[in-house]
Amino acid sequence: MAFAALCTVVRKLRPLAFGVWIVVACLAALVFPNVFLHWGSFDLAKLIVPLLQVIMFGMGTTLTAQDFGRAFRRPLPVLIGIGSQFAAMPLIGWLLATSLDLPPEIAVGVILVGSVSGGVASNLMVFLARGDVALSVTMTACSTLMSPLVTPLLTKWLAGAIVPISIVAMMLSILNMIIVPVIAGLLAHEILYSSQKFAKSISVLSVLLVGLSALVGLLVFSPDFLAFTGSLRSGITVGLGLLALVSLVQIVALVSGRGGDFIARILPFVSMAGIWLIIAIITARSRATVLEAGGLLMLVAAIHNSAGYLLGYWSGRLFGQSEEISRTIAFEVGMQNSGMAAGLAMDALKSAPAALAPAIFGPWMNITGSLLASWWGREGHENSAEPLVDEREVSAETVT
Repeated sequence: MAFAALCTVVRKLRPLAFGVWIVVACLAALVFPNVFLHWGSFDLAKLIVPLLQVIMFGMGTTLTAQDFGRAFRRPLPVLIGIGSQFAAMPLIGWLLATSLDLPPEIAVGVILVGSVSGGVASNLMVFLARGDVALSVTMTACSTLMSPLVTPLLTKWLAGAIVPISIVAMMLSILNMIIVPVIAGLLAHEILYSSQKFAKSISVLSVLLVGLSALVGLLVFSPDFLAFTGSLRSGITVGLGLLALVSLVQIVALVSGRGGDFIARILPFVSMAGIWLIIAIITARSRATVLEAGGLLMLVAAIHNSAGYLLGYWSGRLFGQSEEISRTIAFEVGMQNSGMAAGLAMDALKSAPAALAPAIFGPWMNITGSLLASWWGREGHENSAEPLVDEREVSAETVT
């Protein structure tokens, strides 16, 4: 823990801080598992989905419509990255799981990690590595939007023979945990970083959002509410609730003259705490499995992650992309959204052992990503890409 605190305060070590804190979470859960299982009679596993929704809302606040439109202006690198990610990484996960004869539920977790979208921490790594941050944000956004369809199909195809998998249940789970909060975050972005003209109307918008939050809160808990929308009830409730909170805080900040970036500054720390607690809960629930197969899973994580970096970088170079873009693709392919994988394992598959692989892959990817980004960044290569994102957006993605 002392080293994690040191990484947090020492500038040169700061890129490693998030990964080191996650390692601390794993160790704490192994030594004191009961602390992360129940608080009184409350099962802490019930916090995983809401925490993930808050994290994905934070991701949404870093995005704009331009991030999606950029995919049409620069389609080739986006296609290379997303194609490599969804075509190769699930297969690599399946090959590792089957060749090493992993226990069934753990094997599914490895396949699931390979089948999810890119992790948003890759955006920070690309920034540190002097890559194309705008392209990184675009690829993350596009792969995230594709995940409700692509991830369930890939998981069913590669892992359906190992454990029963419902494509519809997994699709609804992704929409509920990921897409709905991200869309809410996109709307919040307009509130956080709006023009002055738009800011003047925030008071009306906040009242509207508070009213909508109350209305949806009544609807989603009604037994007569449509079953399909009911599957998204927590995502809708959390998204609208956070939108209302952002609106109200923005009004207070503008009226008091203290600036309107309080939410933008606090969300990264909320996200970090959320991911920390999610991984600790999963590790505590799978303590026996971690002690038995943790070393093997670390090896799998190392091979899978390294293969992603190599595949991403050299696929970019093979198709004639620049050094900056190739570095960007490397991080997008090599760093998966382990939070999404863990949430799906617990919510759609109802399996703590399946969530173990994402819990181990997450810290590994962040540490190796930080090291690779620092190495590339020290080369002093001039970034020839277009102006990318401002410091606000990069800092907001540091821990999500």
